[in-house]
Amino acid sequence: MTYYSPQLIQTMRDALDAVMTKVPMNHATPGLKAHLAEVILQAAAQGLTSYDALVAAGSDQIQTIISMLS
Repeated sequence: MTYYSPQLIQTMRDALDAVMTKVPMNHATPGLKAHLAEVILQAAAQGLTSYDALVAAGSDQIQTIISMLS
């Protein structure tokens, strides 16, 4: 099991909150948020641990996830 420090967990939460502000309001659902959280978690598991890198990773997938869920 992968271990994430409390600081990294908070950074991932903050990144998720920032990415969600970029999602069009009519698509901001719990399901989309869960998918974005998974993207951010996967990015962290691959070594992207800075706030900016995690926001970028999540932001890059917004349209893909919206299309997938539509």
